[in-house]
Amino acid sequence: MRIKNLNRHSNFHSHCIFCDGRAEPEEFVKSAIEKNFRAYGFSSHSPLPFETYWNMNKNRMTAYIEEANRLKIKYKGVIELYTGLEIDYLDKTYNASIPYFRDLPLDFRISSIHFIPWQLPLLEENMLCIDGPYKDFEDGLNNHCGGSIRRMTEMYFDASMQMVEAGCFDIVGHIDKISYNGCRHPDFDINASWFQKPFLELLDFVAEKGLAVEVNTKYMGRYRQTFPHIESFKELYNREIPVMVNSDCHYPELVNDGREETIELLLAAGFRSLRELADGKWQDIDIRHFFRKRKRRSEERSNPET
Repeated sequence: MRIKNLNRHSNFHSHCIFCDGRAEPEEFVKSAIEKNFRAYGFSSHSPLPFETYWNMNKNRMTAYIEEANRLKIKYKGVIELYTGLEIDYLDKTYNASIPYFRDLPLDFRISSIHFIPWQLPLLEENMLCIDGPYKDFEDGLNNHCGGSIRRMTEMYFDASMQMVEAGCFDIVGHIDKISYNGCRHPDFDINASWFQKPFLELLDFVAEKGLAVEVNTKYMGRYRQTFPHIESFKELYNREIPVMVNSDCHYPELVNDGREETIELLLAAGFRSLRELADGKWQDIDIRHFFRKRKRRSEERSNPET
């Protein structure tokens, strides 16, 4: 079913003070309302089997869900609010499919990869961190991948395939995030067959499983970089993979960052709708009004006196 909500926005990937976000959940809700949002989803980083500065502590999960429920009641009729988590895939023993995450009263689940274990047990010192500072990425690359960015990329896509196979989530988060730090390495090439082949195989598997893929716009404003990369949008469209646009925001003022520019690129690739939660159900939201908005802006630039 496709519904219309002209000029209304949404974001289902966000981080507040329950993890590494920089404000209370309500501040993000207020910002979303100011920016004419239809819906907003909380998705704090899930607990891990080890402590990091950016993941939620397991002891705070109840408070997180209670606060989200409080805000749902307070802003009912103003904005649709949804409770989610961004759940790390580490290996077959720790991912969105384990009973702890399956049993949580969540509206949606994002599954992402930030770490790749290079040995057991699952401790932070045994992780390759593909996100975060480049120095950490480079250290992991040199110490555990023989300095080969190709080898690390292979490990990343192997883990991504295992994540999709494990399932029990709704949204694939920043599906090619390896390119965030990878693009700074002199041997990295997003167009090389050793990147493209496993990436396209992953898209095929995502399509087979019927999952949605987020287009993550966290770095759209700064670097004109999205995850997945802009050049892949046509591959997503050709596979009929439903997409959503999420800002992965950590600051309230960035709840809508990069959204409109990214939607225009998706329209150019052939997309006419975004997959979103609406009235508590996954639905396809028509985005063709952005064609009209883009045309109007173009006409205004061409005729500044009108």
